[in-house]
Amino acid sequence: MTPQNIALWAQRKGIGVVGTADFTHPVWRQTLREALIEAEPGLFQLRPDLAAAVRRDLLEQTGPALAEAPAPRFLLTTEIAVIYQRAGKTRRIHHLICLPSFAAAERLSVALAQVGNLHADGRPMLGLDSRDLLAMTLHSDADALLIPAHVWTPWYALLGARSGFDSVEACFGDLTPHILALETGLSADPAMMARVSSLDRYRLVSHSDAHSPSKLGREATRYECELDYHAMRRALATGAGYGGTIEFFPQEGKYFHDGHRACDVHLNPEVDTPADGLCPVCGKALTTGVLNRVLALADRPANQSDHAPAPFVSLTPLAQIVAELAGVKSPNSKRVTRAVERLLGRLGPEIPLLTQVPLAQIAEVGSELLAEAIRRLRAGQVIRQCGYDGVFGRIRLFAPDEAVSTRRWLDMLYRC
Repeated sequence: MTPQNIALWAQRKGIGVVGTADFTHPVWRQTLREALIEAEPGLFQLRPDLAAAVRRDLLEQTGPALAEAPAPRFLLTTEIAVIYQRAGKTRRIHHLICLPSFAAAERLSVALAQVGNLHADGRPMLGLDSRDLLAMTLHSDADALLIPAHVWTPWYALLGARSGFDSVEACFGDLTPHILALETGLSADPAMMARVSSLDRYRLVSHSDAHSPSKLGREATRYECELDYHAMRRALATGAGYGGTIEFFPQEGKYFHDGHRACDVHLNPEVDTPADGLCPVCGKALTTGVLNRVLALADRPANQSDHAPAPFVSLTPLAQIVAELAGVKSPNSKRVTRAVERLLGRLGPEIPLLTQVPLAQIAEVGSELLAEAIRRLRAGQVIRQCGYDGVFGRIRLFAPDEAVSTRRWLDMLYRC
C-alpha cells in the first residue's frame, strides 16, 4: 500500500478528497510526510513526481478520461478503537479522527502512545474512554474532528447493541457539543437514522475503506464548499456546503438483519426475531442487527412526512454490476476488471458514471443492458438479499429469468 495507490484508486472512483487512514502508525505517518505536500489549507496532494507516475499508470490502464481527471487531495485521518468499562458494561467503540496538519497528528500520536501500542496496528485498540479520546483529540488541535464510526454496528459502535450506548450524550457527556457528525456505516442509511429524533442535530457522513483501495467509493460524503479542510468542517457544523451522502444499500451490509451465521439462521426483526433473542436452532444469542437496533431506539415511524432524512443516494460498485451482467461470480475477476477499465477509460470516473453520465452515452459505449442496469440502480429498483451476523447481503439488478443472455454485452464490449 502506498499513497500513490490510494490516489490512483481515488481518481478512478472520482473522489476529490480521500482519507489517509492510520496516521497514528509511526511508519505510515512518515511515509505520508515524504509523499505529500500541502495543497489547500488542511489538505495535501502527492509530490509532483509521484503524481506524474499516477497519471502514467492511469493512462496505461484506462486512457486519458481518467488520467486527465482532477487529482485527489488527502485528508489526515485515522480510526481508533477503544475498549473500556462504563456503567457496569464493557464498551467497544470505533472513532474516526480528522486533523488539519501533520503537527496535530504528531501531537495526538505522542499522547496516544502513552496509552497503548501504536506500532502494532494501523487501527490501534486502546484502553481509553471515548470522552477522554475526544478531549485528547481536541487538545491536539481546536479544529480537530472526531466522528463516531459506523455507529450502529453491533460489536464496535457508539449505538451498537452489544457494546454501545443509547445516545451520543451518554457516551461523550459534557463534550457532546464537539461531536458534529455521525457515520452511518454500511448497514444503515439516513432514512433509518431519521427515525431517531435525538440524532437530528448531527450531520451524517459515510466513508469507505482506505485500507482496501479498490473498495473506495462504496460510500462517500458530498461537499459543496471550497476545497479546504476548514470549509469542510464548517459544512458539518452548519450544514452550509454539506451535500449529503453516497450509501451502500443497507440491506447489503453484513449486519442489517438479526442472525446466527453458524446455524445459517437469518431473521427479520420486524417479522420473526424471537423475543428472547436466542437462536431457534442452538439456543445461543443471536447477533442483533442494525435494523433491530434502530427499531429499539426509534421514536418516529418510517418515512415520516414532516421529517425528511439527510440527502443521500444508494449505489452498488460498477464491478459488481458488470459481474452480474457477465454471469461472473467474482467482481474481482480479470474479465470483469478489463471490462470496468474499458468503461472508465471511455466514460470517466466511477461515481459520476453511476450517478450522472447520460444513459444514452452508457448504452453507446457499453450496451443497452448496462444502461438499463444503471437506470434501475439510480431509481432504487434493485433486488435486495439482506446481510446478517457478518454475512454480506446481495444487491441484484435483474431477476434470474431476465439475465439468461446478458453475457453477450461483455463480449460486445471487448470488441469495441
